[in-house]
Amino acid sequence: MRQVLVLGLEGAGKSSVLHYISSEAAKDRTAPTQGFNSVQVYAEGFQIDLLELGGSQNLRFYWNHYLSQAHVLVFVVDSSDGPRLPTARQELHWLLAEDPRLPLVVLANKQDKGDALSMAELHQELALHTLNGQREFFLLPTSATHAALATATSIRRVKSLLVELLSQL
Repeated sequence: MRQVLVLGLEGAGKSSVLHYISSEAAKDRTAPTQGFNSVQVYAEGFQIDLLELGGSQNLRFYWNHYLSQAHVLVFVVDSSDGPRLPTARQELHWLLAEDPRLPLVVLANKQDKGDALSMAELHQELALHTLNGQREFFLLPTSATHAALATATSIRRVKSLLVELLSQL
């Protein structure tokens, strides 16, 4: 069993990403995660446990307690929420300082929105250029919404990358 920890601020789209990784069925809306959400996916002969912890401020305190069991950290960011990107950057770098070697996949979610930042802008806003060379990291555009045709393609890419990273363990 391989565990993927899925974190990000509330409203970033973590639950939707989990839904579309585990199912191709369209879903109108997803309720905010109050505590945690877990999904199991079988791929390439092994089980992947995706554990999402809620992103509200009172739950972020607990995030680092789950890092030690994780094989990959997925951090979901709302690409269209510019005012909260400094908070997302701060939380992400706090986590990264806790485990300097954990592979990181940043999902630039909500790319279907007109005001979404580009990958280059997010790379800068999240200060990903400051990461040390010991960590594998990826920045992928996603649109985890039932209305976006790009959903299936972008989430399939995420799932493929997770399988590839976890199969190396």
